[in-house]
Amino acid sequence: MSTGNSAELLQTSREAAAKTKGFQRITALFDEGTFNEVDSFAKSGDGSAEVVAGYGEINGSPVYAFVQNSDVDGGAMSRAQAAKIKKIYDLAVKTGSPVVGIYDSIGGRLNQGADMLAAYGEILLGNNNLSGVVPQISLVLGPCIGTSAMIAASADFVVMAEKAELTIETSGKDGAAENAAKMGVCSILAKDDKAAMEQVRKLIAVLPSNNLSGAPVFEDAGNASAAIPNGADAKKVIAAISDTDSFVELNGQFGTAAVAGLSLIGGATVGVVAYNGVLDADACSKAARFVRFCDAFSIPVVTLVDAKEFSSVREAAKLSNSYSEATTAKITVITGEAYGPVYVAVAGRGANADYTMAWANAVVCPLAPQTAAMFLWSDRLKKSGNTKDARNKLIEEYKATEATPFAAAAEGYIEDIIRPEETRARLIANLEMLDGKRVSRLPKKHSNIQI
Repeated sequence: MSTGNSAELLQTSREAAAKTKGFQRITALFDEGTFNEVDSFAKSGDGSAEVVAGYGEINGSPVYAFVQNSDVDGGAMSRAQAAKIKKIYDLAVKTGSPVVGIYDSIGGRLNQGADMLAAYGEILLGNNNLSGVVPQISLVLGPCIGTSAMIAASADFVVMAEKAELTIETSGKDGAAENAAKMGVCSILAKDDKAAMEQVRKLIAVLPSNNLSGAPVFEDAGNASAAIPNGADAKKVIAAISDTDSFVELNGQFGTAAVAGLSLIGGATVGVVAYNGVLDADACSKAARFVRFCDAFSIPVVTLVDAKEFSSVREAAKLSNSYSEATTAKITVITGEAYGPVYVAVAGRGANADYTMAWANAVVCPLAPQTAAMFLWSDRLKKSGNTKDARNKLIEEYKATEATPFAAAAEGYIEDIIRPEETRARLIANLEMLDGKRVSRLPKKHSNIQI
């Protein structure tokens, strides 16, 4: 074949590939002109492989990505597709760069039989080996069912477009993106493909490239509305302590007693978890996984506590273990109530917090105040006639005199008591102070956390 013919063949091949949905999606994800394809001429049977893979830059940071190309045999999983994805995983580990996987596939090539199963297995293994080494983001823009759903859900974050599907059921049952969000599998639900890609780019911008590099640091954008109104809910408090419009909430429709997400505080990336009310199993599970993610990549964790109790002992143990095991910087602010097990698990010494602050009007108590007052002041209650009004007055007195942050601070259990409007400034100062935190632990494979 002549050189001229070879050049024409190459140009024709590139032009045909560029027209496919997969190629257009992956180039749209990266900064313009930075995408470089890997294994572009790999074959699956007689045709092209059903995935486009390569590397480029997102907001100037190196990233590897693959996209199932639904224009090529529906993006069906095959030996060739698995080989290309595995190569991306291998390159990401070698270079310490994040991986974005874009899912849109009708399933697997059933005619490949055991080879197809082996292909899925290789990707799952590679996916799990990457976990905690480089950040992984799954971007689901079409069908993602069966084993592919397991692979996508194993990433650190799952971003979905509203029309996408994610389910373990090969029939597609209960695969709607809204269901995935309510189940806690979908981290961010976006209106369409473009909005979903923008969310991925936003995540990549604030995440470290790998577990040995620090998160990017930005110029402090400030916060024009750092004042915190009385009775503010968790999201308003987070907005007040974060750099303007920087908070990215994760799993917002799941475990709503806990609000979790990534934010910038003084230009530094932090994980923020705010607890409110009664912490059920979903809230604990959501927060535990998020804290473990932050710890894996040494992202500081800021915890805001206004919670009375747990409703699940198993999930409470899981959450407590996540905090205790985490060696990343941990700062707690008690903004309301912190009773007994909740205080111990996420705010106190059991959580191994580096610095704990409390608002002056917070309530800190080893038991719920109503229980503590009835138990410790039973004689006074009897003398008062043990009426409902008498009990209520006694409980309020106990809160005002015994369950105050000043009492806890006097015993050394709280490092400082602050006004709400001081919270952001104090967090910035403490994050700077803890920037060089280093912890050595006894050698072990891992703890046996409640799952």
